Amino acid sequence: MNAAISLITQRAGSYWRLMRLNRPIGNFLLLWPTLWGLWLAAGGPPRPGVLAVFVLGVVVMRAAGCVINDYADRHLDGHVQRTRARPLATGAVTEREALALFVVLCLFALALVSTMNWLTIALAPVAVALAASYPFMKRYTHFPQLYLGAAFGWAIPMGYAAETATVPGEAWLVLLVSVLWAAVYDTEYAMVDREDDRRIGIKSTAVLFGDYDRLIIAMLQLAMTLLLVAVGVVNDLGLVYYASLAVAALLFVRQQWLIKDQDRDNCFHAFLNNNTYGGVIFLGILLHFMYA
Repeated sequence: MNAAISLITQRAGSYWRLMRLNRPIGNFLLLWPTLWGLWLAAGGPPRPGVLAVFVLGVVVMRAAGCVINDYADRHLDGHVQRTRARPLATGAVTEREALALFVVLCLFALALVSTMNWLTIALAPVAVALAASYPFMKRYTHFPQLYLGAAFGWAIPMGYAAETATVPGEAWLVLLVSVLWAAVYDTEYAMVDREDDRRIGIKSTAVLFGDYDRLIIAMLQLAMTLLLVAVGVVNDLGLVYYASLAVAALLFVRQQWLIKDQDRDNCFHAFLNNNTYGGVIFLGILLHFMYA
């Protein structure tokens, strides 16, 4: 009996790690732009039902993305220091089990979105397609980080559709912010694996940018900040929002300091710092609508 319980616990732990539920940072990086979009679309707190569907959808689709990512990289992860202990790389989870789990998660996400209006439902297959195809982009382009931004940000037009039954131009502006943000933090993340990626032939912005990585990240950070100012203007946001942008800009400065020597650990800490960054932007939006 104890052996059976131990086996079940071990298997559950392997699935938990495959879905990356033990590393919630990815959930937050997907959640923050989703919340930006929902609050801006609703002009304040979104409807509770919509909020619940999108928050749960974030967790489910991020888990699905991690599963298919590890499936795509199952023959590569064993050669990278950071990923060699992943369940598919070690054989703790089989390829068939991973694909079955991905399908179940996607079906659950589609069941969630089926409670929304027709436009939100119509946009949902794009989210699944982006999540399913993203892991393979690193074989064909040096810009998988931009593709990730589209995958992580697609909840923004879906949120506008759910709240307003339309997808106005401002939704695409917020989506563009999300794409640039992913290019920033996922380049910092890719800098951790750059030498391993070069050795096994994986493409990334970190590999492409090389010694210019810090400069190009700074340019992306500046462009993103300017677009966030435009978001504020379009939505007539107040001073508290712009104060949050100022604090967020200081966080970008800290990230620049962390990546200055291209040290693996410091680049990873710069990546993690983006969780705080996304939360600060959301706090500015939240406080604006609370006190406007």
